[in-house]
Parts: sequence; structure tokens; C-alpha cells
Amino acid sequence: MRWPGGVGSTGDCSMHLPTTSPTFTKRLSRRPEQGGFDALAAVAETNCQILTALTGGVFPSGEVEAIRAKWYAALAVARRLLEARRRTGKVRRCHGGLHLGNICLLDGAPTLFDCLEFSETLASIDILYDLAFLLMDLVHRGFVGFANRVLNRYLDRSEEDRGLGAMSLFLSLRAGIRAHVTATALQHAADSGAAAAMTDEARRYLALAHRALDPAPRRLVAVGGLSGSGKSTLAAALAPGLPPYPGARLLRSDVTRKLSFGITPETRLPEGTYRPEVSRQVYDILRRKAAAALVAGYSAVVDAVSLMPEERSALADVARVAGVPFTGLWLDAPPAAMAARLETRRNDASDATPAVLAGQLERDPGVIGWVRIDAGGGPEKTLAAARRALVPG
Repeated sequence: MRWPGGVGSTGDCSMHLPTTSPTFTKRLSRRPEQGGFDALAAVAETNCQILTALTGGVFPSGEVEAIRAKWYAALAVARRLLEARRRTGKVRRCHGGLHLGNICLLDGAPTLFDCLEFSETLASIDILYDLAFLLMDLVHRGFVGFANRVLNRYLDRSEEDRGLGAMSLFLSLRAGIRAHVTATALQHAADSGAAAAMTDEARRYLALAHRALDPAPRRLVAVGGLSGSGKSTLAAALAPGLPPYPGARLLRSDVTRKLSFGITPETRLPEGTYRPEVSRQVYDILRRKAAAALVAGYSAVVDAVSLMPEERSALADVARVAGVPFTGLWLDAPPAAMAARLETRRNDASDATPAVLAGQLERDPGVIGWVRIDAGGGPEKTLAAARRALVPG
């Protein structure tokens, strides 16, 4: 099977090119005459017509009209963003059907297959709308943590943060598509048991379409502490649980620093790249991206040492300007435990060593007004304490 749309010289629809790679999407042919507001409005209307025409009482009365209202309200809000993305080359000849049923592990590598070939129009879509199919299906199957990881890894490497404002709409539309496809396939069910299972799945897809567009409170969470205190483990565990789907924008200083130098997060940097002026630039990027996520309607979790008082206060200012709650979490752990963690760390974005930790321990962090959490008892206890700190009141 050949990949349509001039993806590259290989042209192979079963390529080892994970959709989370910006290199993959950059190779896709641009389609500025497609996509945008009108195309997605047509998708919403087609979905509603098919859902309405289905017989057999698959969906509760009034649910289709309710999702229609939600889709058109979300489309109106996102109209300028959708059109701006279309004009700036974000609509491309994509895979088109990137749910989990069209991805497999081949020789240990994630491999995409069965791309949408029968319609150039349906496959010429916003690159984040293409990604949203995978994210939605992961959420539907109960893998919100994986969905959050995929989204954040993609955004980290693609600089597509400005498109995050349309992601809830994209996820909802994708869930609506799977709802009508699953319900339509009921006529081919092998027996009553299979039909009942498909009916349940179709309803769960449509329920997800609704939930994806439900109002969600935003907040900014900062996780600070010395190297080896467990910040990244905690931040990654918190992010998927902050609405809307598939969780918060996770911003890690170590990853941001590596990518700003054009290298992969797991590649070590020379000591010179940790100069104070470079660190200030990294924190500026973290604040800018956190603010962008909040504007887009998403929460943000910032994972950084934040040893200096001005670094902590600047993060709180981001939340204040956005008008959202701010919670700073400071992780404390015994120095020996932190050093031991750093000694055993492998294939990680952090370059911190016990020597770096020793330098941090000699510095005065000033008054730490964040919620202090004992992180010496392991990640599960740390996560439980952090979640308690995030509960209002």
C-alpha cells in the first residue's frame, strides 16, 4: 500500500514514523485550500446527520442535538484559530485515520498503516486534528496518562502550542466519528452479545465527545525542589489528572533546555549551557508556554528546580495574570537519597549529578512559601500528598 499525498520518497503506508515526530508532519504535503473552519463544521454536521439517522435507539433521545450545540459553540470560539492555522500551513495531507486500530508494533517500532485514501478532502486536515484521533482513542480506552505523554512530547518538539486551543474540539469530533462508525457497524454484528458490546462502545464514544467539551477549571501547578527530589516523577503523574483531556501541558526545564539547543532530551549538554543567563532564558520559555496553555484553556504543570525566590514568584505571576489558581509544591528529601537517585538515573533529560546537588545544597533558597512535601517516602506517598495539596480548601 502506498502513502498518498507525497509524504516522501518511501511512499510506504507502513512506515516506522511515529506521529509524535515533528519530522513526520513536516514531510506531509500542505493543503491550504482544505481544512479550517468550514471543513470542520462540515464534519460536525455530517456526524450529527449520521447519528440522527441511526435506528435502534443506540443513543438517548436529545443527546445528538446536545452534542451538535456543543460542537457549533466550540467551532465559533475556535474559528479564528482554525483559519489562522489553515493559512499558515498547518493543514496537510495527513494519515486521516490515526486511531489505535491503525497502529501496530512492527519489529518493535510503532508503525502506522491503513491511512485514509478514498478522500483527499477528509485526509487533508490540521496536523493536530490528525494527532487528536490517537489521543482520543487512548483516553477512550483508559490510557489518559499515555495520551498526556504523547501530546506533551509532540508539543515539546513541534512548537505547536498555539494550536492547543482547538484540541478539545478536535478530540470531541474524533470521538463523535468513532461513535457513528461503531453504531453503523452494528448491522454487521455476529450475534446479540457482539451487538450489545458495540452499542455500549458507541455510547461511550459519544459520552466522551460530550465530556471533552465540558467546562474545565484551569490551574498552574509548579513542582520545585533540588535535583533528585522526584520532581519529574511527580509532575508526570499529576498532569494527566488535570482537565480537560488529555491533561495538563507538562513543561520540564531539562527538556526545554535541551530542545532550545537543538538536541534530543537524552543527550548531555556541556557545563557552559547551564550558565545563569541560559537558565533565565529557559525559565522565560517555561513561563511563556505555561501562559499559552492557560490561554488555550488547559492547565499547566511546570517541573523545574526553582531554587531562586524570583523564579518562584515569577511562576506565581503567570497564574495571577491568567486569573487562575496557583499551587507551588516544594519537594524535600534527604540529601543522601537525592544523591543516590542521581547516581542511578539513566536515559533521562536531566544532566544533574551528585556534584550539582551538592552545589544546590550550599545555596540559600530564601523563604519557600510553596507547599512543602516530604518526598523521601517514595513516589506513591509523594503523589498522594501532592493531590491533597491540590484539593480546594
